[in-house]
Amino acid sequence: MVYRKILIPTDSSEVSLEAARHALEIAKAMNSRVYAVYVVDIVPFIGLPTEGLWESMKVILEEEGKEALKKIEDMAKERGVEIKTEILEGTPAKEIVDYAKRKDVDLIVMGTTGKTGLDKLLLGSVAEKVSKRAHCPVLLVKKIEKNEEE
Repeated sequence: MVYRKILIPTDSSEVSLEAARHALEIAKAMNSRVYAVYVVDIVPFIGLPTEGLWESMKVILEEEGKEALKKIEDMAKERGVEIKTEILEGTPAKEIVDYAKRKDVDLIVMGTTGKTGLDKLLLGSVAEKVSKRAHCPVLLVKKIEKNEEE
């Protein structure tokens, strides 16, 4: 399988950066085009007045997104991989799946927090939703705890 276009969704977490490292290595090996996105999650703010709190939170989240995407851009540059970045707004899983379709990507590489139990039931998992709804393969990268004895 050749992956011509790879999408890296990020949420600025360490596991999403680990996923980006995997995606960029695949992209380098296959000479793939890479897209990275950060989704400003509007769900917590639905129903709030658009001015005031939402506007200030949106600015903070967009800044977080710019920083997260800059880290991935720097990683891509180090590896000689071209990348296009974009900040999206909406429900993360839906925006990621829709973006992947629009760009006709062949592979989505993203981190997963490994939520279980009540957290998973209440919050759901963006990675799980993306993997179920995506039109292409999804590579989920989990955080690996370092064993202190090694």
